[in-house]
Amino acid sequence: MPDTPPTDWQQLRAGLLRYLQQRVADRATAEDLVQHTLTRALERWDELRDETRLAGWLQRIAHNALVDHYRRARPGEPLPETLAAESEPQSDVARRELAECLAPMIEQLPEHYREALRWSELEGLTQQTVAERAGISLPGAKSRVQRGRGLLRQRLEACCTLEFDRDGRLDDYRPNRAGRADGGCDC
Repeated sequence: MPDTPPTDWQQLRAGLLRYLQQRVADRATAEDLVQHTLTRALERWDELRDETRLAGWLQRIAHNALVDHYRRARPGEPLPETLAAESEPQSDVARRELAECLAPMIEQLPEHYREALRWSELEGLTQQTVAERAGISLPGAKSRVQRGRGLLRQRLEACCTLEFDRDGRLDDYRPNRAGRADGGCDC
């Protein structure tokens, strides 16, 4: 979280005003929505975790203010088509794309790791249930899951360069140019 709000509010304000003027009928309404957005941002400043994402964070607040504006103005009418849903964030796209690579990679693991990961990660079973299904102790099941995750991560990192946010969540990825010689994925 940044310590203090940025000092260059005029540039941010101008961008928000352009965004909102394209979506409302008059400048006064757009100005009101910009003011609401900036006030809301200052109230929730402690929720911003990455200062490099400030513009996107402000646009999300502006979008939500715009949706609320249309709901209040005409509660019985649908939202205008020009107010289409925002596109899926890049980090969500990256997670979804890499998830498609994981199932085939799990299938390449040794059987005892493959089963442990399939049960715990794909089926959502507890590690205690994994232990019971595999006929092993709980510490043995935890070890298999952890080792399987490690092998899976090694294979994924062999084919892709992964980028994580400050909280350790996948933010983006880039396929390596090396190809599949190492048994990597097609992502």
